[in-house]
Amino acid sequence: MNANRTGVAGVTRREFVTSTAGLAAGAAVMGAVAPSVVARMANVAGSDEIKVALIGCGGRGTGAAVDSLASSPRIRIWAMADAFADRVESCHGYLSGSDDLSEDFRKRVDVPAERRFIGFDGFKPAIDSGVQMVILAQPPHFRPAHFAAAVNAGKHVFMEKPVGVDPVQIRQVIEAAAVADQKKLGVVTGTQRRHEQCYLEAMKRVQDGAIGRIVGARVYWNQGGLWSHDRKPGWSDLEYQMRNWLYYTWLSGDHIVEQHIHNLDVMNWAMGGPPAKVWGTGGRQVRTEVPRYGHIFDHFGLEYEYPNGVVGHSWCRQIDGTKGDVKEVIIGTDGELRTTSGYAEIVGKNPWKFAGKQANPYRQEHVDLIQSIEAGKPLNEAKRTAESTLTAIMGRMAAYTGQEVTWEFVTKQSQLKLGPAKYELGAAIPVDEVAMPGRTKLV
Repeated sequence: MNANRTGVAGVTRREFVTSTAGLAAGAAVMGAVAPSVVARMANVAGSDEIKVALIGCGGRGTGAAVDSLASSPRIRIWAMADAFADRVESCHGYLSGSDDLSEDFRKRVDVPAERRFIGFDGFKPAIDSGVQMVILAQPPHFRPAHFAAAVNAGKHVFMEKPVGVDPVQIRQVIEAAAVADQKKLGVVTGTQRRHEQCYLEAMKRVQDGAIGRIVGARVYWNQGGLWSHDRKPGWSDLEYQMRNWLYYTWLSGDHIVEQHIHNLDVMNWAMGGPPAKVWGTGGRQVRTEVPRYGHIFDHFGLEYEYPNGVVGHSWCRQIDGTKGDVKEVIIGTDGELRTTSGYAEIVGKNPWKFAGKQANPYRQEHVDLIQSIEAGKPLNEAKRTAESTLTAIMGRMAAYTGQEVTWEFVTKQSQLKLGPAKYELGAAIPVDEVAMPGRTKLV
């Protein structure tokens, strides 16, 4: 499960999960979308075009832009914004000029220099550039402020997961989600399992009683390490940390939040909502080099208890040379559901195995967003994904402190707010101390 670098703006497997050969065939890509869906995409926001602002132009944003272009022939990338100029230029160069992409894709990238915005406030003019939709793909720390700004401006949103890194931010996202509902705005997040056919069919069977009463769950994201960038001359502490954002809790939330959220979201999906409490352990055993690996942990093991008393166990790890395992197991009185990307099976009293066809889920989530807006019933996944993000955050807090953490505490009491008071690229920001259970305080 290690990420594979493509050489384009730090793009990983997540951003280019399908081959570039598939992208080059623009017509073939659109052939995966039902004609009725394409027909309904004609007049989003009263226009034949859907102008999109891409906010966050690294690998993840570049990949999301490609998926958006593939989701509808009406999509036009109209503006770009990022803290770093080289990110904007690299992303723009790839989207508008790469032979990996079809001519149709390239010609729908219309971002002249005056609509390429640089700096921490660049998201503001990008949102105000005449677009109907925004893609939010900066590091997770910035997502709540960007989301609130987009919603306040009346824009539809695709935003990557997770949707924040601390309880204070999650409350901000939930408040903005309510405003999006009031304004009838579409909001889809990067929890692609919710748009993957094998998961959708499996969960329907579970909800219809195929495994009986749910009595437990086990969820996993265990893999090797991911990328890191060497520090270059002239990079300040802030710039270095942002370019290696995975390894700093204030930017990523730690890998339990940034990555394991997928599996925790599936567990919440099966359980019908978030847990009541969590306790567990975690640590930093192998990736100990500072500053290369910041201050995050490299493994977590947690026990979540849901309001009905059902317990779910969670394991995640990023350590090279260890066994990879990314899956979910939902345990019932009559059987088990076993899922991973592209696979779903029920064993027990009512055996079943997914054998159908499914579209690329990373792309399907963009299609579903456009389709829901056109149908006048815009999806709004923000609150649900905020709850799954907070499920991961409370697990991190339990492991960091060694304390039991309740849903009541993180939703109503915790004042934990991560990150600097202001953003200045030249700022000196020391690396936080590694959390020590029993010493680190629960805030």
